Amino acid sequence: MNNRSLKLPDFIAVGPPRTGTTWLDRVLRGHVGLPAGTKETQFFTWRYHLGIGWYAAHFRDCRADVPIGEMGPWYFTSDDARERIARDLPHCKIIITLRDPVERFYSHYKIWRKMGATKASFDRAASHHKDLLSFNNYAHHIREWRRKFGTENVLVAIYEDSQMDQQGYIDRMCAFIGIPTIDLSIIPWQSEPVQVISHMPKSRRLARRARAVKGFLDRRRAYRLAGFLMPAYNFCTGRGEKWPPLDAATQARLREQFRPQVEDLEALLQRDLSMWKSEKLDARQRSGDESSSALG
Repeated sequence: MNNRSLKLPDFIAVGPPRTGTTWLDRVLRGHVGLPAGTKETQFFTWRYHLGIGWYAAHFRDCRADVPIGEMGPWYFTSDDARERIARDLPHCKIIITLRDPVERFYSHYKIWRKMGATKASFDRAASHHKDLLSFNNYAHHIREWRRKFGTENVLVAIYEDSQMDQQGYIDRMCAFIGIPTIDLSIIPWQSEPVQVISHMPKSRRLARRARAVKGFLDRRRAYRLAGFLMPAYNFCTGRGEKWPPLDAATQARLREQFRPQVEDLEALLQRDLSMWKSEKLDARQRSGDESSSALG
């Protein structure tokens, strides 16, 4: 199939996970073309075998006068995703959103537990779980995305910048994508929390089965049915113990563990990121729910 005859993305926000891509999807909908019925198609990682026609079907009703895009936070560490996007969408712009590595890692770990993807304790995941840890190797993966698409076509955005100037944060995104700025002051929900994960799954087996059912429906683009079943999915992936906050000793140990990667990123971006190297004791950390901010 000739890709030039299909509606396909002009930009992809490749994450990593838990860095505000859900918020970004919600803000951009209606201003750009995004996949119908879902935030993430997972095409370039787990569903590439379904074919470019399957992927393009998500965008066939997008307006012709606006850029088309997708949120793909699981693409961030994938060599396969980079190769496939470069081959199928050679002129695609890439958005990378980064967040305090300790907060992001803990939030990402909770997602994996929610899905039943791991049963490892947090301490073991932080020292041995190579897949999860790879997502925090920010500088390495930025270099790889830049190598494939060119530095000028890769935008790196820092989550903490949005906390100081959320409008400026989205303005920079809009300019990069090539759309008029979006006035956040007229969006009533834009400061509400998104993607908050407050409880562990009560049963890992039930969580895994729920994830399998959701994956089955998503592969068939049965997103309406999947949405209807979302309360059941949340029932299967929650109801366990409440997630605790990270204690000060764990925070300090992780900050030292991730410090070399942060310093590598500082050198790459020519930017001071000292706020990621010191212990944080703000309200979100004390509550243990570091995903409760608007960008989630």
